[in-house]
Amino acid sequence: MTLLTMGKTDIRWVAEGLEMYSSRLTHYVPFSVKELPELKGVGALSHDQVKQKEAEVLLKAVKPSDMVVLLDEHGEQFSSLEFAARVGKWLQAGRDIVFIIGGAYGFAPAVYQRSQAKISLSRMTCSHQLVRTVFAEQLYRAFTILKGEPYHNE
Repeated sequence: MTLLTMGKTDIRWVAEGLEMYSSRLTHYVPFSVKELPELKGVGALSHDQVKQKEAEVLLKAVKPSDMVVLLDEHGEQFSSLEFAARVGKWLQAGRDIVFIIGGAYGFAPAVYQRSQAKISLSRMTCSHQLVRTVFAEQLYRAFTILKGEPYHNE
């Protein structure tokens, strides 16, 4: 499993949280965070042009065999138990799973077309950096649920 993001995490406490949950996840599954370089010189471009340039970078980082899951405000929302069940189903497919957090303007159509699923952590908008840590915690929670471990209280 890979968490693919645009840009680096430069907020220290967010990076520390992401590292903590990434480390915990490796007890269950090979997991990595891949932060793609932020685009330079895009200030004069429209939002759609920025999304298109980001799409080119994101799609180059994904293998044809990967299952792509977008973290998107218009994606499906789950309870923690429902998300754990979905993760379990995705794992049964036997493919590498790449979760993608896009840039500030969302995804270009080509990225949506390449994806197999879209999930939303909330109807509220969150910082793209903060979402990384929140998502990593939810993914860790999903694995503890799948393994019957006492992290999640329901």
